[in-house]
Amino acid sequence: MKNFLVVVDMQKDFVDGSLGTGEAVAIVPNVVKKIKGFDGEIFVTFDTHFEDYLNTAEGRKLPVEHCIKGTNGFELNSQVQNALDGREYKKVEKLTFGSVELPALIKEAAGKEDFTVELVGLCTDICVVSNALILKANFPDKEISVDSSCCAGVTVQSHEAALKTMAMCQIDVK
Repeated sequence: MKNFLVVVDMQKDFVDGSLGTGEAVAIVPNVVKKIKGFDGEIFVTFDTHFEDYLNTAEGRKLPVEHCIKGTNGFELNSQVQNALDGREYKKVEKLTFGSVELPALIKEAAGKEDFTVELVGLCTDICVVSNALILKANFPDKEISVDSSCCAGVTVQSHEAALKTMAMCQIDVK
């Protein structure tokens, strides 16, 4: 049995940068502990935007520059990066909320073995839920879970709503 951990968008801009929140800062120690204690393969997603972000469909709806590739805000939170240092992990840059590439990468890493997937990160109500639902759609019979203590949403209310949505879609919420 293989176990995969997906660390979603624990980038500086989402933790304490242009879109950061106190709730995001508060989960960093939990995410670090999860990474350090995880026995399995790790995938790390990066929300990835470019200089023209404000001219994109997302940029017109959320006109706050964030996670621009090549900027400090694109990089992982330093504590999360330190937890990953010395471990192998697969970096997954994604241009939108959910990664359509992630299921294929996990399938390839699993080979013919059975597997589980656990997700942690930011934001529960946007990128975590998007990736969890994409993974559940691709792997309906696999155990897909989210550690709620390692996630934060845009608001506490939208975090809770996303957790309920995932639970309704048979994603295990811990």
